[in-house]
Amino acid sequence: MTSPAARAAAWSAGQASGVAHLGAHALGAAAYAAKAVVLAAGSSQGATAGGAAEIAWQLRHLSPPVRTALARLPLLGEDRSGPLGPGLLASGTLGEAIRTLQAGLR
Repeated sequence: MTSPAARAAAWSAGQASGVAHLGAHALGAAAYAAKAVVLAAGSSQGATAGGAAEIAWQLRHLSPPVRTALARLPLLGEDRSGPLGPGLLASGTLGEAIRTLQAGLR
């Protein structure tokens, strides 16, 4: 697996498998999925739009119980511990995606 998009997709799957351990990993999985879409689009102008479309799709397809559970999580960077604290998920494309997701949940 050498392409950045494939690596992001694999990280998305890894985050998804961690949801049973910690619900906040659902946001990491969603963010990595959006990043994979952006990377797969390459440097085209559609790359950013593709990531936004992926996040919008995810928000439309959340079940009410999942939406409620995710809305209860602390905002990214608000809690210094756990996956939503300062770290890998809080910066760059991933942080932007999670902030957009969390805004869509509120």
